[in-house]
Amino acid sequence: MITSPTSLRRSERSRRAILLAALDLCTERGYGRVTVEAIAARAGVSKKTIYRWWPTKGAVLLEAFTEALVDATPFVDTGDIGADLRTHVASAVKLLSVPPFGPAYAGILSELHHDDVLAKTVKEQLVDPRVEEALGRLRAAQDKGQIPPHADLPLAVEMLYGPVYYRHVLRKPVQDEETVAALVAHVLRSLRAPGY
Repeated sequence: MITSPTSLRRSERSRRAILLAALDLCTERGYGRVTVEAIAARAGVSKKTIYRWWPTKGAVLLEAFTEALVDATPFVDTGDIGADLRTHVASAVKLLSVPPFGPAYAGILSELHHDDVLAKTVKEQLVDPRVEEALGRLRAAQDKGQIPPHADLPLAVEMLYGPVYYRHVLRKPVQDEETVAALVAHVLRSLRAPGY
């Protein structure tokens, strides 16, 4: 009986080479000019290998971007929700502002409108897990009395991330530390968090 390949059976060395090749090509050529053929050639693997693990170049770049975002923007709990959110949002802004991650994510977002499978994958593998982690951090602050019990936490998450991705998609100037601090303070004030 033939079993379908799974991510558990992937060669980690080949996987890393493919993700790195995709990101490098995205930086050099722009998302639109990256092809699976070019990724395979750069990584030293066959196209068949890539297609066995990912359905499209968008899926390859999504995995690379998601790993980088998760590593760069942990949800820490120092006991100070304002400081933790400022650090988290500033880290996301920084990642989105530099190649290869900013251009890769912009390309993925543009592809969503034409690729329903990629759109579903972005939601399931990137957006939903990150929203759940953000909600978890806000709930922890709520449990400590830093955010009122009646606060609309899902709306707070949208208010935090919305401006970051809006500015990224429209290629507006990157938010500096002062702007990020103002955003976080505004969101916490809207929740009527003590001290904001």
